[in-house]
Amino acid sequence: MLMKRPFTVWALLCLFSFVSAQTILKEDSLQEVVVTGTGTYHLLKNAPVQTEVISGKLLENYAGRSLEEILSGLTASFAFNEDDMGSQMQMNGLGNSYILILVDGKRLHGDNGGENDLGQIDPARIERIEIVKGAASALYGSDAIAGVINIITRKQESNIQLENETRGGSYGDLRQHNAVGLMLGPVRSFTNFHYRRTDGWRNFEMEAPERYGGRIITNTMNKTVSKNQLWQLSERLSIQPGKGMDAYAEGMLYHKRIFHPRGGDSEVAHYYDLSYDDAALAAGWSWNMAGDHILTADVTWNRHAYYYDYTSLNGVLDETDPSPYAPIYFDGDRVLQSDQRRAMVQLKGVFTLPRKQRLSVGYDYRYDWLKAPNRVAEGKVTDWTQAFYAQDEWSPLENLNITAGLRLDHNQQFGTRLTPKVSGMLSLGDVIIRASWAQGFKSPTPKELHYRYMSNMAGLCLGNTDLKPQTSNYYSLSAEYRVSQMSISLTGYYNRVDHMISLVKIPLSQAPGDFIIQYHPQLVQQYKNLEDAYTTGLDLNVKYNVNKDISLGGSYSYLQARGSVYDEETDQFRRLTINGTAHHKGTLYATWNHRFSRDYRIGVGLYGRASTKRYYEKHGNGKGYQLWRISTTHELGHSKTLTWRAEAGVDNIFNYVDDTPHGMHIGTTTAGTTIYASLIVRFNHGKKIKYNQHYSTLKTNRNEEQD
Repeated sequence: MLMKRPFTVWALLCLFSFVSAQTILKEDSLQEVVVTGTGTYHLLKNAPVQTEVISGKLLENYAGRSLEEILSGLTASFAFNEDDMGSQMQMNGLGNSYILILVDGKRLHGDNGGENDLGQIDPARIERIEIVKGAASALYGSDAIAGVINIITRKQESNIQLENETRGGSYGDLRQHNAVGLMLGPVRSFTNFHYRRTDGWRNFEMEAPERYGGRIITNTMNKTVSKNQLWQLSERLSIQPGKGMDAYAEGMLYHKRIFHPRGGDSEVAHYYDLSYDDAALAAGWSWNMAGDHILTADVTWNRHAYYYDYTSLNGVLDETDPSPYAPIYFDGDRVLQSDQRRAMVQLKGVFTLPRKQRLSVGYDYRYDWLKAPNRVAEGKVTDWTQAFYAQDEWSPLENLNITAGLRLDHNQQFGTRLTPKVSGMLSLGDVIIRASWAQGFKSPTPKELHYRYMSNMAGLCLGNTDLKPQTSNYYSLSAEYRVSQMSISLTGYYNRVDHMISLVKIPLSQAPGDFIIQYHPQLVQQYKNLEDAYTTGLDLNVKYNVNKDISLGGSYSYLQARGSVYDEETDQFRRLTINGTAHHKGTLYATWNHRFSRDYRIGVGLYGRASTKRYYEKHGNGKGYQLWRISTTHELGHSKTLTWRAEAGVDNIFNYVDDTPHGMHIGTTTAGTTIYASLIVRFNHGKKIKYNQHYSTLKTNRNEEQD
């Protein structure tokens, strides 16, 4: 019965939290500092913009193998369907292209067919995760219509720092994290190496690829999650050239290969593996000035290259009738599919003004370059955007904050656009009320305008140079109740997106002739502007520290996401549920941490997540599911310089598998019951490194701790 009612336990937990409010212990001083909502530092409990935080302690207890696993397991607002092209992430009903992902405040770059490659983020380096839902374009620009995820990484802690984490699990899962931190005179060096691999798994026995009319194929070798491996090497050098100043330079190399299985039905056989080669360079400077002002400057460059690495002949050689539309490749050939490069310049100043005001002003410049010889008609396209923005945080009363911002974007192709936002926070003792309105703006990407590609599920997909920019209006109202060691927050929101861009079916006659001859697609789709779309819903979060050892928590998300799509048969727009959305999702956790001695501490956690049916326009809906996980952590030794920790757990303990045929939509790609174990060793020697802190952090702490 419990398995048939995925939200029963969640409801009982919420009821228990409310009933137990009178027995909660003295406050444990929630002094978490957050930065994402306003771009300036605030204590979480007094942040003007509603911010959800996944803390370092919760991350340690959960011991997730990837960012996808962490987000879907610890907050109900997210959904994922991992495949060869990326994570297929959704946040409150809107997809990956509407979600801005930051790593220490910098944009993640890595667009696999429109999906960010979250494998670039090493879970072992995450200190905490900050999540701000709703349009944030006024502060962060394009891509922030659904919200912002800011991954805050752990910093170098001492003069000499060594780290190793080795994790192994079912299906050949292996993760390796190694880090070396050194203090060489005034220079700090932090080197990080991250490696991950899996043999993948298959949950289905049949396949129904769209490109062959949905005909069921039984002799397939495709997997739910393909065998893959990746490695990443990064280096950061930093120095404090003067009082209150920090300067840094950093670089990153990343490689991922996805291995396609050989054999099976010739119609779905693969002749190539997928490879991704990324690189990044960045440099920056910050100055905490006298008078409580801050100046920052950052320059970044990113490259994301996507290749087919052929492992066998991809066709039949016929020298008497060579095809101009189907080039022949041999084992060992590497063919570039896309090379995406981005350069950014960001300048920002934060100034403390009279009358309890804090002013943020900035300038952003972004240049995008896309080369795709086989997928873009011209072979290469470029685009650039520059923007000025300003934001004022004003506290006219001790319990009231009003934050207003305005951004002026100018895009090379789509002209100038103003994007405003206004938010307010009112503190009424233990209850905090927050309200916000924000507009979003997103110009079509070079891929949406010019890209052409073939997909087994989506058919032939075409860009559209007639696309209009997308705009949005986001409204939210939230109430948060914090008393002692319990917090409960309820947020209602409405997000309307105009001219939303989506793939829409078009007649075969409108597709390029060379692609029709080469691929013989049964389905052709093109990026189009929908008439409108909206998402509306409720998010509930509950956290309760029963005592110093036991913590309970959970989240629930109710969602309605609707849009209008053009129906070629009726020559009219019709309403539909946005692909991939579920009306109800929830997460639960209960953790117990206890120290038996100086050298041994144990942590045990039970985690659950559930979703009702996920809706899709084509290829069937995804099944609802409920998944449970047990994790344990063991601190095995602790000294002044050395710490040892072991982790072990069982995921999907009830062995749920979604066996829907490949090529149709599924609720979750999770394998059956799996196990994992890891060992973490950290060595720190020398003085603890002190970092320059923004004035806003110090001021916030001083003032709010007195309240």
